[in-house]
Amino acid sequence: MAETALASPPVEAQPALPTGFKKWIIVITAITAAIVELIDISIVNVGLNDIAGNLGVTIEDVSWVVTAYAIANVIVIPMTGFLQRYFGRKNYYIGSIVLFALASYGCGLATNLPMLVLFRFLQGVGGGALLSTSQGLIYDAFPLSQRPTAAAIFGAGIVLGPTLGPTLGGYIIDNYHWSWMFYINVPIGLLATYLSYTFIDKKADELNIDRGSIRIDTLGIALLAIGVGSLQYVLERGEADDWFDSLAIRYLTAATIITVPLFIWWELRGTNEPVVDLRVLKNRNLTLGAILITIVGYGLFTSVLLFPLFAQRIVGLTATQTGLLLIPGGFVTLPMFAISGRLLAKGVSPRNIAIAGYIAFGTFCFIMSTYNMDATNSYFIWALIIRGIGLALVNVPLINQSVSTLEPRQLPTGIAIVNMMRQLGGAFGVAITNTYVTQRSAVHRGDLVSHLQPGDPLLTDRLNAISQGLMSRGINAFEAMSGAYRNLDLIIQKQALMLSYLDTFRLAGLFFVVSFPLLFLLKSKKMSAEAAKAAADAAH
Repeated sequence: MAETALASPPVEAQPALPTGFKKWIIVITAITAAIVELIDISIVNVGLNDIAGNLGVTIEDVSWVVTAYAIANVIVIPMTGFLQRYFGRKNYYIGSIVLFALASYGCGLATNLPMLVLFRFLQGVGGGALLSTSQGLIYDAFPLSQRPTAAAIFGAGIVLGPTLGPTLGGYIIDNYHWSWMFYINVPIGLLATYLSYTFIDKKADELNIDRGSIRIDTLGIALLAIGVGSLQYVLERGEADDWFDSLAIRYLTAATIITVPLFIWWELRGTNEPVVDLRVLKNRNLTLGAILITIVGYGLFTSVLLFPLFAQRIVGLTATQTGLLLIPGGFVTLPMFAISGRLLAKGVSPRNIAIAGYIAFGTFCFIMSTYNMDATNSYFIWALIIRGIGLALVNVPLINQSVSTLEPRQLPTGIAIVNMMRQLGGAFGVAITNTYVTQRSAVHRGDLVSHLQPGDPLLTDRLNAISQGLMSRGINAFEAMSGAYRNLDLIIQKQALMLSYLDTFRLAGLFFVVSFPLLFLLKSKKMSAEAAKAAADAAH
C-alpha cells in the first residue's frame, strides 16, 4: 500500500451528513447490498446437490462454486482502498453493484461448471467491494456520536445475510430451478444502482481525483492471485487427482512455492507502495489475531458447507428444511451481537469475550461430531444456536484485539489483513473439508467392508430381509438377491460418508483446541478514542 495512504489524511470539507428520508434510503440501500453479498456466500450451499446433478459433476467439483467466490473476495478486499481512491467511492460502489448483478445473471445462464465458476468469481469481485464500501456508507450517514448505532445496523446485516442465505436457497431449490438463486440479485442490483446514483453524494476527495498520482501494485496483486489460486487448486483437486501423480498438481504446487515467498519479499522489500503492507505484521497482536481469525473463518465456512450436506445426504432433509434449521441460531446471534457490544462498551476485556466465543465454536464442532443418522432436528437447532453465540462473541472482540495496539496510521492495513485472512481461512476450509471428506470416506468404507465376512449370520439375515422385501414387490429371486447386495453397498457408502463428516467436524474442533492458547498471548488493551475513530473510518 502506498506510504501516502498510511499517513493521516488532511482534513477536507465534507458534505453535510444526510438527514431524514435521504439518510435512511442510503442506509437501507447499503445494508441491502451488504446482505445480498453475504447471502450469496452461503445461498448456494443447500443447492450444491442440485447444481451438481444438473451440470453432471461431483459434489467435490461443484464446491468450486463456493471457493471461486471466496477467493475473489480475498483478492478484492485489500485492493478496495486503492480502487476507491482511483475511481472515487461512489463510482466504484455503483460499478461493483453493476458487476455483481451482471455476474449473477451469468451464473443463472451457466450451462456447465467452468462457466458457472467464472461468473461466480466475477460475482465475488463485485461482492467484495459491496461489503466494505457499504460499511463506509452506513458509517458516514451517522455523526461520530452515533457510530455505535451504525455499527449495530451493519452488524445485524452481517448476521442476517448468512442466516437468510441457506433458508432462501432451500426454498428456491425446493420450488424453482437453482438458477433463481442468482437471478434474484438482478432486480435488487438495478434498484440499488438507481438509489446509489440518486442519493449518494460524492465526498470532497472524489471531485478532483488525480489518477496519475495513484499507483496500484499490479505485480503484488498478480503474485497474490497466482499464489492463492494455485494453492487453492492443489488443496481442492489434490485428492481427486491423486496428488503429485497429476502434472497440473505438480506445476501448481511449484507455482505456490515460488509466488507466495516472492509476494512476501515484494511486499516487504520490492516496492514502496505494497498492496498489502506486511510490515504491520511485526505487531504481535495483529499477527496472533490474523492467525485466530483464519481459524474462525475456517470453522465458520466449514460448518456452512458441511452442515447442509450432512442434513440432506445423511439425515434426508429437504433443502427448505435444512435452511429453516439455521433460523433459530441466526436470531439468537442478533441479541448476542448487541450484548457483545455492550460488554465491550462497559470495559470488559475483549480477550475474555473472544475466549468465550472461541469455546462456543469448539463446542459446536464437538457436538456435531457425535451425531448419527437418527439425529433429530432439535439436536441440530441447539448445536447451531451454540454456533451463533460463538459467532457473535468472537468476531468483533477478536478484530478489536487484533488492531488495538496498532498506530492509527496502521489501522487501514491491519483491518484489511484481518478481513483478508478471515476470507482466506474460509476458502481454505472449503478445500480442506472436501479433500478430508473424500479421504476419510474411503478409509471408513474399507473398514466397514472388512467386517462383512461370508457366512456371518447377521449379514445373511440382513441380505435375506432385503431380498424378501424386493421379492414381495414381484422381483424374481435372482434379481432380488443382486438388488440386496446393491442396497447393502449403498448403506455402507452412506455410513462411510456420515463417519467422514463426523471426522471433519472433529478436525475443525482440533484446530480450535490447538490454537486456543494463542488467545492468552494477546495483549489486552482498550483502544483509544482516536484509534477507535480511525478503526471505524478504516473499516470502509
